[in-house]
Amino acid sequence: MKLYIVRHGETEWNKAKKLQGWKNSDLTDKGVEGAKLLSERLKDVDFDFIYSSPQTRALETANYIRKNDEELIVLDQIKEMGFGEWEGLEREKLENLYGQEYHNFWKEPHLYKTSGGETFEELRKRVEAGIKNIIKNGGENVLLVSHGVVIKTIQNMVKGHTLEEFWTPPFLENTSLTLVELKDDKLNIILDADTSHL
Repeated sequence: MKLYIVRHGETEWNKAKKLQGWKNSDLTDKGVEGAKLLSERLKDVDFDFIYSSPQTRALETANYIRKNDEELIVLDQIKEMGFGEWEGLEREKLENLYGQEYHNFWKEPHLYKTSGGETFEELRKRVEAGIKNIIKNGGENVLLVSHGVVIKTIQNMVKGHTLEEFWTPPFLENTSLTLVELKDDKLNIILDADTSHL
């Protein structure tokens, strides 16, 4: 089984450096273009299943990639991390208002928590359950369209990283492609946050 894992295209909030988790903003023109370029790159791959986060930025990206007859399965377990009261705020404002927690988010994620949001541990449990469901459902080529923190969680699971190592490079650009292969019951990363189609 090969899992083609895609981050959604650039959104208005990405452009404005606003944090978006469960809230949403529209794809920019650049985001649409990135999704179309990735679609062209993947045009010869026949996907048995396509899974998308329920957030519209992921669904729209998935719809640019999918071909007419491929089923699109919406999976809550791969929606973005919930950021609670941080959602919709610019990063600079977050740093000013929530200095220590903002520091923890980026530098000590094992200590991070915010009002109304998820911890990295809670996110990891949710995403692990989602990946198990996807693998159990089978298929040779499977597309997942999700979000930066979720995909970083998957990468860390595969690499065996601890929460302290969560932000180990590479950074996940919009419409980046990560390819994970399941072979002999073991997941391996074949392609890591690749953007050669852009």
